[in-house]
Amino acid sequence: MPVRPSRLQGVSPRHKTFCWTMSRPGPPPESDRNSVIDDAKACLKKHDAGTKYSHSSSNKYSILLPLLAKEGKLHLLFTLRSEKLRRSPGEVCFPGGKWEPTDVDDVATALREAQEEVGLHPHQVEVVCRLVPQPLDKDALLTPVVGFIDHNFQAQPNPDEVKNVFLVPLEYFLHPYAYHQNHVTRSGHDFIIHCFEYTNPEDGVTYHIKGITAKFALLIALIILGKKPTFEVEFNLSDLISSEESSLEPHKHATSKL
Repeated sequence: MPVRPSRLQGVSPRHKTFCWTMSRPGPPPESDRNSVIDDAKACLKKHDAGTKYSHSSSNKYSILLPLLAKEGKLHLLFTLRSEKLRRSPGEVCFPGGKWEPTDVDDVATALREAQEEVGLHPHQVEVVCRLVPQPLDKDALLTPVVGFIDHNFQAQPNPDEVKNVFLVPLEYFLHPYAYHQNHVTRSGHDFIIHCFEYTNPEDGVTYHIKGITAKFALLIALIILGKKPTFEVEFNLSDLISSEESSLEPHKHATSKL
């Protein structure tokens, strides 16, 4: 999620509505959908950090990782930022933004931002867990909130912020058709920058999912699907939680000097 300043009060009218149609007649059996979701919830709850890191930083951001069951498979919902935005225009991200004083916690921030950006109301989201936050810089933390959204949800993007909304099958982040990575070193720590290219079969548009957005998409796929990806990752596949926590070490080291 590209970080941006808090928005002014008021949201512009939403002019476009997006929905995802099934490629076969009728929805999948409710029991099948529930089974897929229940299995995923069980995996995610093992990684719930709860409020453990809620007070680790006064400069906080949250994103919502929206999961949706479609045709018996899990998908993640992404947004394409508007070209009108000053920061990171045209980039793919998850709904999210900066904590505001009216937000009671990290979950409230993520849900508020999702409603403002794509018209996703809090009652349409079942929050499952909060993952270990990740550093954005030396004094800011980003908390990923994972939740399942209503399979009948129809996105209503705020045109001032969101150009498009699309779904990607979760399994794509373990076995992508187009992918590359870059290796960087920051503050003495090595990082892998993941870059996925996904062509939406519904409209033929190719999206580039990279950076911290790609990292969280990959992490969710590893947690839920439990399979080995076809490329190198920075995570310890036998202990994902320790990998998540290790990413906080550079942040802890930096803040301890402030």
